[in-house]
Amino acid sequence: MNIQTSVPNNIPQTDKDTKSAINNDHGKQLLVPKPSVLFFDCDDCLYFNNWKLADRLTSKIEEWSLAHGLQPGEAYELYKEYGTALRGMISKHYIEDSPEAIDEYLEAVHDIPIHEYLSKDDKLRQVLLSMDPTIPKYVFTASVRAHAERCLHALGIEDLFVDIIDVKSCGFVTKHSREAFEAAMRIASVNDPERCLFLDDSVKNLKMAKEMGWRGILVGRKARDTGEIITCDDAENEIDCIYDLASILPKLFKAS
Repeated sequence: MNIQTSVPNNIPQTDKDTKSAINNDHGKQLLVPKPSVLFFDCDDCLYFNNWKLADRLTSKIEEWSLAHGLQPGEAYELYKEYGTALRGMISKHYIEDSPEAIDEYLEAVHDIPIHEYLSKDDKLRQVLLSMDPTIPKYVFTASVRAHAERCLHALGIEDLFVDIIDVKSCGFVTKHSREAFEAAMRIASVNDPERCLFLDDSVKNLKMAKEMGWRGILVGRKARDTGEIITCDDAENEIDCIYDLASILPKLFKAS
């Protein structure tokens, strides 16, 4: 994977004088400093395929769980209780708390033929290429690096990100935890949370982003389980898909 390695070193971390107030389509007044870093979720954010890949990941976890003595549906209950199925399984001693055992589990549940679910997305690539090149882009995912790498490669955008911040980078904490966001800022070398712009499909993740002082954009407004329209009070704006980003933040793009 050809991860972009050059990071601009002249990006200001704090410049309160550059803020300006605007109103978005939801009537919210916003303070808008230029972001220092862009954080993109991977699954169901950079791409959307009606949760086909997400459903396959869920079924892989369930298959692993049943093969290792868990009851049907128990992995999902552990996910709801602990934030991730992995943390729950470790707490319940289904998985040994060792790097080897954790890696074995993660490799097994992410062993998916990504090319059967994702393909090259020239429109997405053009959207990312059209963005301000002085603002570094990171993938911030609750998954593992190898899975994100395969997704980016299938989409044809693997060269457009500085790095991938995955569950291992965050010490296996849940993505919607303060520790995960602190790790992301540390890895991206950004000190001012208000300079972090975060795009995600998860309301929980966006809630923590706001608590951390990040700016958040909800990407995708349809609930996975019910199909109902969702909204997020903790996001400063909402879009149906990543292609729509320029319509709400035109100043992030070179042509503006």
